[in-house]
Amino acid sequence: MSLPSSPFAAVWRRTLALRPEASDLAAIRRQPRRDVTAGVTVAIVALPLALAFGISSGLGAEAGLVTAIVAGILAAIFGGSNLQISGPTGAMTVVLVPIVAEFGPGAVLVVGLLAGVLLIALAYVGAGQYMRYVPLPVIEGFTVGIAVIIALQQVPAALGLSTTGEGILLGALTAISATVTSPQWAPIAIAVAVAAAMLLSARFRPGLPVSLAAVGAVTAITALARLDVPMIGAIPAGLPIPSLPAIDAGQLGSFLLPAIAVAALAALESLMSATVADGMTVGERHDPDRELFGQGIANLAVPLFGGIPATAAIARTAVNVRSGARSRLAAITQSLTLLLVVLVASTWVAFIPVAALAGVLIATAIQMVEVSSLAALLRSTRGDAIVLVLTAVATVAFDLVTAVILGMIVAGAIALRQVARAARLDELPLDHADHEAEERSVFDEHIVVYRLDGSLFFGAAHTFLLELSELSEVRVVVLRMSRVATLDATGASVLADTIKQLEGRGVTVLLSGIRPEHADVLRRLGVYEQLAHERHVFLRTPEAIGHARAHAARLGHAPTAQEGVMG
Repeated sequence: MSLPSSPFAAVWRRTLALRPEASDLAAIRRQPRRDVTAGVTVAIVALPLALAFGISSGLGAEAGLVTAIVAGILAAIFGGSNLQISGPTGAMTVVLVPIVAEFGPGAVLVVGLLAGVLLIALAYVGAGQYMRYVPLPVIEGFTVGIAVIIALQQVPAALGLSTTGEGILLGALTAISATVTSPQWAPIAIAVAVAAAMLLSARFRPGLPVSLAAVGAVTAITALARLDVPMIGAIPAGLPIPSLPAIDAGQLGSFLLPAIAVAALAALESLMSATVADGMTVGERHDPDRELFGQGIANLAVPLFGGIPATAAIARTAVNVRSGARSRLAAITQSLTLLLVVLVASTWVAFIPVAALAGVLIATAIQMVEVSSLAALLRSTRGDAIVLVLTAVATVAFDLVTAVILGMIVAGAIALRQVARAARLDELPLDHADHEAEERSVFDEHIVVYRLDGSLFFGAAHTFLLELSELSEVRVVVLRMSRVATLDATGASVLADTIKQLEGRGVTVLLSGIRPEHADVLRRLGVYEQLAHERHVFLRTPEAIGHARAHAARLGHAPTAQEGVMG
């Protein structure tokens, strides 16, 4: 029995479309061993990151851990990607720091709840589908920028130095400068060994969980040799669940803009990460609306456990893919492993060298950049190369949202320029199948036939319609509009002004072949009102030429009854 047509029925149908699918469970059953191995590998990488991001956000290390555990499981179950790893991220902590400074730590929990509601709303309205309109150079530039950030972030740890409050680039340069004068060879050797093992394995034996084995091996060697290198150290013994602060209606409004910023970042970073993950695999395609829904569910639940807003993590997702993950089981395993570590294995994890994890992430950053596809894009067109480089630089220099916005603006401007240059105003000769015989014979009768090709929009209208307004020694102009692909308000208005100028100089303008979807635009913007007669709009070009001949021979006469018109 079908539900009646109503808003409730539409919401229910949308809910069914966003729910987990049977195919998700089927994928989990295919290669569970590989997924479990990948999940454990990601957990080892995610643990120190979760601790660090929790501290950076201002809510403490335990907040980062609970975010990685809760968000990782819920986003995996309800999200739209088989490979995505979610949790706290560096980009999100940048957004959260000013919220904590202005409203206090408790406000982050409220902002997270509001962001979760907004993400679910975006999923219900189908906003995720618009991600397909992000150009490939923007995605590749974003990927390169993120890879550079990941690598730069790991430089101090790989050199055996602690990070400071400096920027990423400045912190890396400071660490390199300090190492030149006083190198610490043990952490350098550890980072290089782990990274080299991963890169060589990817080259010769892809699919093997080398990162896990390499981290385990260097941890054992470090402990046996009693090397003096920085280690992760003890993690919190428990995960307290704070209560949400009491917020009245007046205060809630002040949290709306921060929540919008958090939701926008979560949506953008998650969908970009899922797109990158798809590109790193063969045959994987995420569902963008389901991914927004999964991130919304995760961000609704995480604050209830004292966590911070979560999003998909590109670095951990890349580690997951490179470790051989094939289904959501890997992400679930990652979260359960983190939970197990918190409960029973915190002592062992404390001895993992930080440099080993730096090596894992540096290798991951290198593997994220597909050199062949990057080179192909840089060679394709100058515009694509500009967009790619600009997005990559902006990602490193500013942040993800700014980088994508800049990339989209520049890509849009270049695309508009290309469309505008493709638009043409062609005078005779035309192709043989296009009324050439009729149109060639009108020259001697002071009649000119023009064919408008391409898009008549704000970026092109002024350029090629200017030629029409400068016509001389012409009695009738026939404008063939059957090949106009796009017509906007600016194009229609410029066309109306051009017709008005020509008619004011005694030149009669006839229109032919107008598409139905364009006719409404022309009527609403008064284009037809600028014509000398409302019947100067014709369905076919031969009819317009017939009327033009009659008009040129008998100026001022009305069209004959045999001339078919539209209007």
